[in-house]
Amino acid sequence: MTSINLTRTEAEHRANLISDVHYSIQLDLSGGEQPDNKLFRSLTRITFTSGAGSTFLDLRADSLLRVELDGAALGDFTYDATTGIPLNDLSSGQHELLVEAEIPYSTTGQGLHRFFDPSDDQAYMYTQFETADAKRVFACFDQPDIKATYDVELTTPTEWTVVTNNEVSVAEAAGVNKKKHSATVDYLLSTYLIAFCVGPWHVVRDEWRGTITEHPETAEALADNPLGKNLQTSGEMRVPLALYCRQSLAEYLDSDELFEVTKQGFDYYADKFGIGYPFYKYDQIFCPEYNMGAMENAGAVTIRDEYIFRSAASHYQYERRADTILHELAHMWFGDLVTMKWWDDLWLNESFATWSAAMSQAGATKYDTAWVTFNSKEKAWAYAQDQLSSTHPVFSDAGDIETVEANFDGITYAKGASVLKQLAAYVGLEEFFAGIRAHFAAHAWGNATFADLLGALEKASGRDLSDWSDQWLRTTGINTLTPVFEVTDGAYSSFAVEQSGAQPGAGETRTHRIAVGVYSFDGGNGTGDKGGALQRTKRVELDVSGERTEVPELVGVPAGDLVLVNDDDLAYGKMALDEGSLATAIGGAGSDGADVGADDNTAGTGVPNIARITDPMARALVWSATWQMTRNAQMRARDFIGLVAGGAAEETELAVLEQILAQARSAAANYADPEWADEGWAQLREAFLAAARKTSGPAQLAFVRAFVGCVHSAESAEVLRALLGEAGDGAEAIPGLDVDQDLRWAIIIALTAAARVTGDSSEQVEERIAAEEAKDKSSSGAALALQARSSVPDEQTKQQVWHSLTVEAPQQSNLSLRHRNAGLVHVGHADLLQQFSADYAAHAVEWWKSLNSEMALRTLEGIYPTWDHSDATDAAIAELVKAKDTPSGLRRVLSEGRDRVARAKAARAFDARAVDAAGK
Repeated sequence: MTSINLTRTEAEHRANLISDVHYSIQLDLSGGEQPDNKLFRSLTRITFTSGAGSTFLDLRADSLLRVELDGAALGDFTYDATTGIPLNDLSSGQHELLVEAEIPYSTTGQGLHRFFDPSDDQAYMYTQFETADAKRVFACFDQPDIKATYDVELTTPTEWTVVTNNEVSVAEAAGVNKKKHSATVDYLLSTYLIAFCVGPWHVVRDEWRGTITEHPETAEALADNPLGKNLQTSGEMRVPLALYCRQSLAEYLDSDELFEVTKQGFDYYADKFGIGYPFYKYDQIFCPEYNMGAMENAGAVTIRDEYIFRSAASHYQYERRADTILHELAHMWFGDLVTMKWWDDLWLNESFATWSAAMSQAGATKYDTAWVTFNSKEKAWAYAQDQLSSTHPVFSDAGDIETVEANFDGITYAKGASVLKQLAAYVGLEEFFAGIRAHFAAHAWGNATFADLLGALEKASGRDLSDWSDQWLRTTGINTLTPVFEVTDGAYSSFAVEQSGAQPGAGETRTHRIAVGVYSFDGGNGTGDKGGALQRTKRVELDVSGERTEVPELVGVPAGDLVLVNDDDLAYGKMALDEGSLATAIGGAGSDGADVGADDNTAGTGVPNIARITDPMARALVWSATWQMTRNAQMRARDFIGLVAGGAAEETELAVLEQILAQARSAAANYADPEWADEGWAQLREAFLAAARKTSGPAQLAFVRAFVGCVHSAESAEVLRALLGEAGDGAEAIPGLDVDQDLRWAIIIALTAAARVTGDSSEQVEERIAAEEAKDKSSSGAALALQARSSVPDEQTKQQVWHSLTVEAPQQSNLSLRHRNAGLVHVGHADLLQQFSADYAAHAVEWWKSLNSEMALRTLEGIYPTWDHSDATDAAIAELVKAKDTPSGLRRVLSEGRDRVARAKAARAFDARAVDAAGK
């Protein structure tokens, strides 16, 4: 038995044996406000029906106090969380289990996480159960396809509030300063979707009122599903809404904005999904020290409380928060109402929610260019993940929980969502929604597979999708789409799209739904003023397959200055730019772009033409193409840096702006020839600072943050000092900038990291950090002070931080590990980290085994020696990858780390060569 790392085979056996489950859960948290109380009491009574056979119950406890089966103590056994509680030789029929245990509060964000707010010493708790951590709080059959109903009862201090999946009633409890909170979850729900959020929460309430659009396919499918008889499929509906946060964040909770986005999501899904919101209320609880963005607990969504902005936030932060809200809301239907049978369909849950969030943002909120952001952010994540040796099919063989947890990645979320977007274009958007509606109705309150969804989409669209499924869901890697054409007398005399085999993988070609866009200056035929607008003059939409697809619709069309073979971003694939299109995009005032990549040219001396592309999606596609070329050693890092330095100030899409500013810094840190990198950093600092001085609002903030995040010189550090008020006039440094608390910390961290060039002594550095920490008593202030101290650029500090992240890691909280790690690997400190490479290779396995899965993954990935490009270190880690005793999750971290180092080495070598951007 493998209770901790449940296998699919064991889950299938248990699901065939166990049914009709109901949990009565009692948690005694009344001593939880005292830090010295490390354990809580958990009592679970489980009624279920069993077939004849043997299985096990899941529980991860400090001590097991009693286990009774059908009123009698369970036979002799030694409790081990690894194997769970054995249930041997069950007879066919109904049974009752009673399990009492003492369980530790968590500090890692898994199970029941407890946090003490340094602002007011209040304690807050919340649960996080996905993938399979409900067993850290109550005894259960912890797998998605054994759905159950629940009665819950939590005893807490009197002043605390409990938020769970349904409304809570409160009564006095025995003892001093205690209350009892009770709730019933009378709908079928998987164990990973139960939630308990406990503490003296601040709450704001509202409600959504709307109309459910009636669709015929919903009623047809519900007719065959007796579980769905109480679901609303038309008419008016009301849903209570609530927002919860810590008392210390209450003044920053922008409830009007949060409720507005939430209601817009309800409006969109009420129109498109065919089934009204299926739960009793919708709460969103902003939780401290949260590992992820959010979690879709039914009716009680938990969200990281960094989404409550105590300082100025960028446009992208607001857009990302809206995306997260809409993503989790979509899960109420796809994930909670209809749940995957096993975790190999995790991709479908997350991909659909990601796709739905972009659709609802673009269709119902002010973030109407959400698909541009998707291209810039999500697709960049997917493309990076899909080029690693650890890439996997979208539909992956998740044989056990450890494999599942490693697959919460860019393939599962972003590539899957890209594939769904292409599928919607392939079958038709209305047909796609019709299939989704039928799927919801047919499997409401149950479990389903991708095959079930595919059948619904085939019925709705009339298309056989089996070949499409095999092409896109069971293969790996990325195809590259390239325009190939000839021009005669100013018009295309031939035009085709060539497709490379998918890499890494078996080199398959696929069927893509694409649009080809032709763009010309001033809408002309390529002979107009090169300084004018660059606009689309022709668009053709088609399916491409095989190695070459002719596009006869473009023959005879006037040739353009720029060709995009994935216009509107319908397809998932790298988009190659032909030589003329690349020259057009990166050329500009003072340069025709013809010799981009040569030693005497970066990207022209003025604003590059990419800024003259009027359509924001087209611009994003070109930014994406040039970034992929940089990562793949097809365009020199210095040319990409020059392109961003010249063109970023003209970018109007703020999410795209933040992305390219980050990519330019990554290019300087990872892909530029180290002999040239200082010049690249100087170029970026100058461009970012100049733009910050000329702009205002969110764009100014984006440029300031990018400037602060650079490697600094003594001269640029003086600007940082001025912004803090230590030297000169901060208003002169960047006019109109409000240097608020979070920006002050970012500047302090940057100055700390730059102490070798500023000449600040260790005493001066600590004095600055301590003074700010004394002013900022918040949990954020404490964490950022820790990051600042971890950013001190000397060997002794780095050694102390390394020890904390490795040997002492099991004693650290998830938040302290995160911020120490950020300080350790601060940009520009690679030379100080070389000392740790051999230590990493020697001890990675033991460090991994000392931590729980979430912290092991984050920590070992975060401290991987990407700073070391030596053959010796690579060889040592290669041996570790091959070693039999290396855990599979760590093996993936190591393989991906080697991939990233190899990519950086290739790009640096390419950057140092005197070649053009096309690699010729």
